[in-house]
Amino acid sequence: MYEKYYGFRERPFQLTPTPNWFYASKLHKRALAYLQYGLSQGEGFIVITGDVGTGKTTIANQLLNQLNQDEIIAKQIVTSKLEPDDLIRMVASSFNLVVTEHTKASYLDAIYSYLKRLHAQHRRALLLVDEAQNLPLASIEELRMLSNFQFNGKPLLQSFLLGQNELNAIIQSPDMEQFRQRIIASSNLSALQPDDTKAYIQYRLQQAGADSSIIHEDCYPFIHQQSKGIPRKINTLMDRVLLYGYLEDKQQLNTDDVQLVIAEINQEVANLHPSAPMPPSSAADNTGISHNVSTALNSMIEEKLKLLQEMDELLKKQQKALQQKESKPFD
Repeated sequence: MYEKYYGFRERPFQLTPTPNWFYASKLHKRALAYLQYGLSQGEGFIVITGDVGTGKTTIANQLLNQLNQDEIIAKQIVTSKLEPDDLIRMVASSFNLVVTEHTKASYLDAIYSYLKRLHAQHRRALLLVDEAQNLPLASIEELRMLSNFQFNGKPLLQSFLLGQNELNAIIQSPDMEQFRQRIIASSNLSALQPDDTKAYIQYRLQQAGADSSIIHEDCYPFIHQQSKGIPRKINTLMDRVLLYGYLEDKQQLNTDDVQLVIAEINQEVANLHPSAPMPPSSAADNTGISHNVSTALNSMIEEKLKLLQEMDELLKKQQKALQQKESKPFD
């Protein structure tokens, strides 16, 4: 919508991870280096964790984009709360394996046979497991068992686990000792620092084909404070800021513009958290917001009640007309 106005080739702050637009902060460079190191080892597990929106999937996509497809067959799965047998089926499906009997033994045999064929072709398999914090302990243990597949002393499958910070607690469980011994590298992604937030925004603006000067220097501290340095939150906020600039016909956006957009976002229902306790000052500031939301909800309820009453009246009239028709004697 605003792309043409600002001269963008495409939207600079879309939420979908784009490998070609990977911004490598210090932490992201380190995490990517761990992945590349782990890949060169050809065995064990690499574990990347971090809060929602810190760029774990983006890093995984960046790695996949760099792989030599003639040497490594990489597949990525996004997990839900899969039990071990379901996980095995998903792994087989990700490598497009077909079985004649839908038993765990058949799936394991198909996976092992496939991995041996790759080995014979001087190729190997890589499995990236995204949202791994959703997996039960038993399913993570199943991944460890898959890592035991070997041929002539060579491991046949390597796995990278990406997950939210809850994954750290799962891995530290007493039952996960054998799995921990298979981890050859790990990294935790945290939020961007203020200077990285600024560099991230300017990088994406330039990648989109625009001059980063459309955002005034003084805006960046407010953007970092609102987004807490989380790339996904930065994208959401910046997308709204640019849309506001387009609607208001502003070629350069200043602190007043950014603060106005932040205030609008904070007032939206999706960003209100009534169950969370607020400091007295915050509660006072949000009194008007809560009143507006309450008024809107009451208005919706009243409209629905009015509609129900009208429908009830209509049904009564139809029923009365039908009764009158039935009571009339036949001609």
